[in-house]
Amino acid sequence: MLWVLLLMREIQAEREASKIVQKVRTKRVKEARDEAKKEIEAYRNSKEEEFKKFESEHSQGNKAAEDEANKEAEGKIKEIKDAGKKSQDKVVADLLKAVFEVKPVAPSAA
Repeated sequence: MLWVLLLMREIQAEREASKIVQKVRTKRVKEARDEAKKEIEAYRNSKEEEFKKFESEHSQGNKAAEDEANKEAEGKIKEIKDAGKKSQDKVVADLLKAVFEVKPVAPSAA
């Protein structure tokens, strides 16, 4: 009968040990998951920072090109306006002459 009691105690001790091992495993899995989340967050933050740096470097180049294109366009517009002002009086005079000096032309027989 004594050996039955010893056997039952041993079985009970094994169950308790199994529960302890299971708790430790569960705790370790949770810790590993938390560590992985931290690593993922750190990686994400570093990649976002890298992207922002890349974006700022390249947007500055685009800004410079845009400014240069705007300056060039303004120069061309000024040239066109100057040319228009230079010949504006002649164009108006030619238009008035064409309107007021009518030269009738007889239609040709077709």
